Amino acid sequence: MASLRPSRAYLAVPAHRARFVAKAAASSADAVFMDLEDAVPPSEKGLALEEAVQSLSSLDWGSKHVAVRLNAVDSPFIAEEIRTLAALPRLDAVIVPKAERASGIIAIADQLRAAAPDRASPVALELLIETALGLVNVDTLAAAHPSVAALHLGVGDLAASLGARTSDIGISPDGHVGSEQSGYASAPLDLFAYPMMRLLVAARAFGLRAIDGPCGAFRDARLTEASAQKAAAMGFDGKQVIHPDQIDPTLRAFTPSVEELAQARRVVEAMETAEAQGQGAVTLDGKMIDYANVRMARRIIELGS
Repeated sequence: MASLRPSRAYLAVPAHRARFVAKAAASSADAVFMDLEDAVPPSEKGLALEEAVQSLSSLDWGSKHVAVRLNAVDSPFIAEEIRTLAALPRLDAVIVPKAERASGIIAIADQLRAAAPDRASPVALELLIETALGLVNVDTLAAAHPSVAALHLGVGDLAASLGARTSDIGISPDGHVGSEQSGYASAPLDLFAYPMMRLLVAARAFGLRAIDGPCGAFRDARLTEASAQKAAAMGFDGKQVIHPDQIDPTLRAFTPSVEELAQARRVVEAMETAEAQGQGAVTLDGKMIDYANVRMARRIIELGS
């Protein structure tokens, strides 16, 4: 993957709100992105860019992964944003919203390099997949340029693009009535199961990080943690959060428990013993395990470290 730094809780903050940005820099989030796009009204775009530059140049970000979400590829603001931000050494990545076509990603990568030709390492590109077209093209987007490092799922705009009947960000609409055989019991509807898996498969196929979109109910700690647990269980590397109150529940969800780590180590040790005896599989707790189990267990151990 592109970066060894964790990105379990990826905090979004409006770039023009300097006080919020300073709090984000001091927070326990693994990663922060300053938003120049949807969180900033048109009249504040210039100020937001100035504040992003100031924050990147003056704040102590510690070991955080720090990014800026640009405006859309076809916006009148993006060219100036690229020229202004490209050479700043503390900028790790830019997030490209509404990524849909590889040509736009390649153009941004080329513009970033042209604006800062002497930069030691290129600014990474993180692509926000938040439209039906972007999801259809996600494989092509993931492979568009060597600078692409992560895929983010944009749950709010994706729901709108699909025409979903919901106004909640990151939350599926209520379930629907099941069959007569079920007694017309309510059946759950998971609007994001397919988009999440589609993005995750593309990210893994091309060695990229996969970041889930936020849970809009930031005051609901239970729903926040449950949403993060779902993404973590599927294999995502992290999840966007939109409020500091969501950081700790999200970090917990993406951190293996003591019990999970202990079991993962038992699996590895059992296979090492079996291997020493010339066996490629072994029974542990009444279940057969082989090298696929070991790979999954080592992933859990890696997450715990």
